[in-house]
Amino acid sequence: MIVAMNAVDAGPGSALALPRFRNVIWLMPAAYLLHIVEEYLSGFPEWVTHDVHGRFDDTAFALNNLAFMAILVTLVYANFRKRTLARTVALAVFASANLFWDALFHLGMTPILDRYSPGLLTAMLLYYPICLLIGVIVVRQEILTGRRFALALLGGLALFAFVVWYGLFHFAI
Repeated sequence: MIVAMNAVDAGPGSALALPRFRNVIWLMPAAYLLHIVEEYLSGFPEWVTHDVHGRFDDTAFALNNLAFMAILVTLVYANFRKRTLARTVALAVFASANLFWDALFHLGMTPILDRYSPGLLTAMLLYYPICLLIGVIVVRQEILTGRRFALALLGGLALFAFVVWYGLFHFAI
């Protein structure tokens, strides 16, 4: 259904047309909202404290997610209104940290701790496919060069590591 909405021709020999970047990026805040709900209802703050041995409570969870949602919606809206290189790179860095790398975090922590990582379902069923779709669009529609996109993903990984370090472990070494 979404593939046909404001689709861009995928080129000769392609089976499907891809949606426009400016429209598909709205899937990210929607998925993020559902992910927050899953994490909260599944006890993410308690999981961090008891299983990951960090320090996290419901207040920190709410404040972090409120701030991250505000940033994500702002970056998506800015790119929807007028895409520039700086805006697109900022969105790619921030969204990859909070969706793509977070999905891999949940996927990795589940077998490491031999326990469900709160947020795993939305991470795998929403984050991962949405990130792959947007990644394909970014490259095929030449929103960013492959090199810039790869660097943005690495920037997202660094941002994700920093957020985990300060948010869950409060700069502990």
